[in-house]
Amino acid sequence: MTSNDTTSPALFPLERGRTKGYERRAVDAFLVRARSAFENGGDGGVNAATVRAVSFPLVRHGYSVVAVDTALARIENAFAARQRDQAIAVDGAAAWLDTTRRDAQVILDRLSRPQKQRFDRVGFGRWGYRIDEVDIVADKISAYFTAGTPISAEQVRSVAFRMQRGGYRETQVDAVLDAVVEVMLAVA
Repeated sequence: MTSNDTTSPALFPLERGRTKGYERRAVDAFLVRARSAFENGGDGGVNAATVRAVSFPLVRHGYSVVAVDTALARIENAFAARQRDQAIAVDGAAAWLDTTRRDAQVILDRLSRPQKQRFDRVGFGRWGYRIDEVDIVADKISAYFTAGTPISAEQVRSVAFRMQRGGYRETQVDAVLDAVVEVMLAVA
């Protein structure tokens, strides 16, 4: 028996051949934890940000990455909607809207910086995100906030950048993209 075998039926399609998928036990354990937290009304250490940040080991015959990621997006949306509803119930719609607007403005201020200057760069000998690709995505997100140009939270979640020496610092770009998704889900 390999470390990925389980006696329970698979919740998602399994990867076949050489394609690796998410380790079943890790996914199953997280889903149990997330479901419990959601059903019990408390966050139980799980919220929309936790769902967005979760990662699983890749193994042979694991769960389909696409199927699990699609399910995680739905779960994240559910947690975000509940968090929004709870914030409105506690602080009122006006306060919630003001907070969301402030968060959106902070993001827009960052993304409105001149191209090639929107994020810190790693040292020249180190690898970071390709500056031109990040700037293209930043322009699209800015258009979403300023002109209502359509872009979905799923598109922002799934964006991927190639690497370049001396590129933008990954952690900083990822943090802004996470904040964009949070704002998008807050107003969805």
